[in-house]
Amino acid sequence: MGEIQEYKCPCCGGGIAFDSNVQKMKCPYCDTEFEMETLAGYDSELKNDRADDMKWESSAGKEWQDGETDGLRTYVCKSCGGEIVCDENAAALSCPYCGNPVVLMGQFKGALKPDYVIPFKLDKKAAKAALKRHYEGKRLLPKVFKEENHIDEVKGVYVPFWLFDAGADANIRYKATKVRAWSDSKYDYTETSFFAVTRGGNIAFEKVPVDGSTKMPDDFMESIEPFDFSEAVDFKTAYLAGYLADKYDVDAGQSVERANVRIRQSTEDAFGATVKGYTTVVREAGSIQLHNGKIKYALFPVWLLSTTWKGKNYLFAMNGQTGKMVGDLPLDKTAYAKWLFGLTGIISAAVFAASYLLWLL
Repeated sequence: MGEIQEYKCPCCGGGIAFDSNVQKMKCPYCDTEFEMETLAGYDSELKNDRADDMKWESSAGKEWQDGETDGLRTYVCKSCGGEIVCDENAAALSCPYCGNPVVLMGQFKGALKPDYVIPFKLDKKAAKAALKRHYEGKRLLPKVFKEENHIDEVKGVYVPFWLFDAGADANIRYKATKVRAWSDSKYDYTETSFFAVTRGGNIAFEKVPVDGSTKMPDDFMESIEPFDFSEAVDFKTAYLAGYLADKYDVDAGQSVERANVRIRQSTEDAFGATVKGYTTVVREAGSIQLHNGKIKYALFPVWLLSTTWKGKNYLFAMNGQTGKMVGDLPLDKTAYAKWLFGLTGIISAAVFAASYLLWLL
């Protein structure tokens, strides 16, 4: 005796059966009707579903050769734990992240040598100018905060990044609907048609960046992207002269999860953008299979501007290649209260006007 095929309703997930009255498969829960061929095709799609395969093989970084680190020194911040690398000619230092003094640890040892570096393209003067532009148009920013003398330090820091290259084969299934409405002299009608939409194909990713420092907030670094990797060069310690370098404390393996999140989201956005012409579209299932995954280690240029106002530290970051700036700003509570009071008044007036209009009608 053969196995009985059981079908689930694609719309509500309930069990469905053949209805002899309509000669179709019908869901007793949502009353949706299906042709047998439609369900067979949908069932075939379900059987083709696979789990994600997003594994990587890392060849990031190189071993330091004898003598390459002779001119490098390591400093550590006892406040936030940041470990900074710079050349031996650097003067007294403070932490670029929290502003506290750092302590000399000695000659640089361990970690991997970067594969690439993007040299600084903009100088300290450009960073200060970018911060001033960042203040413009922000009416709720305290006026005193805008004064130039509040800037404590401006430091050029090479931030460690892991770069992910891979090809991705993706198959994604969507549940979509088309809704049609019409009326006659007696009734209003709404017809909802359900569709199973699939998209499959491949997409390539190059140099997907994930920063390797816990001190640098991920949202900061992603906000000042992109970096133009066409200007990257093979790493040489000479590029560190006059700048600091953050020593990574998140290795390549620990960065894989974040890379996969970014790749998955970009893949789903790219495929989802091709599903058009429907009233609603909901991703139902899908899988991504990575191949030829490679990881490299690079240093990207970032200007960090540390400011203090009313005893609180504010950190700003600027892309040292493009000038894109990001940072948190304090709020002028008095100006905010006035703005909120004005906004509330406008909303109240609008509500009153709408109510009065309805009363007139």
